[in-house]
Amino acid sequence: MTSLERICAALRDAGVNYAIVGGYAVALHGAVRGTIDVDLVLRWTRQTLMAAEAALNGIGLVSRLPIGAEDVFAFRDEYIENRSLIAWNFHNPNDPLEQVDVVINYDLTGRRTKRFELPSGPIEVLSLADLIVMKRESGRPQDLEDVRALERL
Repeated sequence: MTSLERICAALRDAGVNYAIVGGYAVALHGAVRGTIDVDLVLRWTRQTLMAAEAALNGIGLVSRLPIGAEDVFAFRDEYIENRSLIAWNFHNPNDPLEQVDVVINYDLTGRRTKRFELPSGPIEVLSLADLIVMKRESGRPQDLEDVRALERL
């Protein structure tokens, strides 16, 4: 089982509403894109954040910053506006290549997902249309490159 599959299985088993975004989402939709970390968005509720944190901790991933789900939920605006924090990063202390970024400046509520069936089970990926909108809104150079690649599909 790949790291992506393990992460998605843990979130799925915990009942977390999530969608993969970032490089894996771009690649799954059919554009060539390399990546190491798994980027995801959540339905923005305290319960979802707590369930996601527990699921990720359960497979050995820990927050890189000394903050937890309660902090991220309570201080989201502060982190985004005053600390330039747009992702809550988790890493595996035993495997530096296993990382997850929970994007905190984007809410899955009202967005569409596409289910991809993998041998280990289904994974949820942000829909192509919503992924393009999200990446265009970010304005970062890599995201704008991804938009160009996705629009050529």
